[in-house]
Amino acid sequence: MSDVARFLPLSQRTADGPADILDRRAQLAGIVDLVATALADTAAPEAEIGVEAFLRDAGLTSAVPDGGTADLGSLSASLRSGGRRTAKQVVAAARAYLRLPVADRPPLPAAIAGAVAFAASSSATSDRRAAIAGHTVRASDAAWSFGRGPDLIATGDEIVAFLTGVSDQPPRRPRFS
Repeated sequence: MSDVARFLPLSQRTADGPADILDRRAQLAGIVDLVATALADTAAPEAEIGVEAFLRDAGLTSAVPDGGTADLGSLSASLRSGGRRTAKQVVAAARAYLRLPVADRPPLPAAIAGAVAFAASSSATSDRRAAIAGHTVRASDAAWSFGRGPDLIATGDEIVAFLTGVSDQPPRRPRFS
């Protein structure tokens, strides 16, 4: 049986093969870059509080040197070149990003919002999963959707916020005039 396994398509993957698809380093680093952009115009004490809250909520406090200040640029670079990251970590970072108390927050990029929404849809609380069950969840501001059935439409950030528990506003069925 072991001889047969070496002829299977995924048994001899290369470093740039399907395993890289599961690695979420670039998405996680992209969210850290968004946090830096969102907090760029914030006063120093509030920005530091925002960065600390983001790192704590995203589970990234261990990625910052002990006693050091959180330089988001170097954190982003270390995340891009560091070890593999999972979708669960990206979901936590997106949730922490959407919780930032910033008025003009840039939206999550479409690819990140779609990946987070899809991952969060399977790990959301049962009431949130029930709200989207039997529907196609479609982002109004991006070209992604998932599911089957009548459309539920909202922006990518609104969908992610609902599925991660940041907001209680679910995506809605479109209104026809």
